Parts: sequence; structure tokens; C-alpha cells
Amino acid sequence: MAKLVTEMLKGTLEGIILAFLSGRAAYGYEITAWLREQGFSDISEGTIYALLIRVEKRGLVDVEKVPSEKGPPRKVHSLNAQGREYLEEFWTTWSFLSERLEQLREGGK
Repeated sequence: MAKLVTEMLKGTLEGIILAFLSGRAAYGYEITAWLREQGFSDISEGTIYALLIRVEKRGLVDVEKVPSEKGPPRKVHSLNAQGREYLEEFWTTWSFLSERLEQLREGGK
């Protein structure tokens, strides 16, 4: 089952992270820790950092470098207006898909 969860997460992880950032700004490790608290223990920090770079390049988040007590400055990500629009589209698509899957599960009613 773990492999199936991993494959399904690839398509939804971006939306999950943007949803988290809609509530507050955060840096990569905070997001990874939150995901692990939510039960996504197999997600690596590298996966999250790569995804954050991708959404940053797409203009969905704003980034601020904040000094860190340990090491280099942290890149704190916050959802911007374009990211909020994308997240709304993600939720609309998610609702459509989940409704169709539920219909299939119930035998195509």
C-alpha cells in the first residue's frame, strides 16, 4: 500500500503544501514536520524542497529569507494571490475527482 500512497501523493502533494501555506508562512522543514505529524511519514525533506522550488518558479509563493540561529538564512514561503487562485482550482478539481471516485466506489450510481 505504501507504494500506491506515494504514487497518489505525487499528484496531490503540491496542493496539500499550498493549502498549508494558505494558513501561514513556513519554511521547508516546518512543512515536512507538519506532514509527518499528519501521518505522511515517508515524505523526505528533499521532496518538499524540490516542490517548494517548483512552486516558487511558477510564481505561486513569495519567498523571504529570514536569518537563522543555526546556519544560513531560511527561505520562508507564503502563498500569494496567484497561489490562492491555483489552490482554489486545485480544490475544485479535487472535489470533482473525489465525487466521481465515490460514485465508482458505490457501484456507479
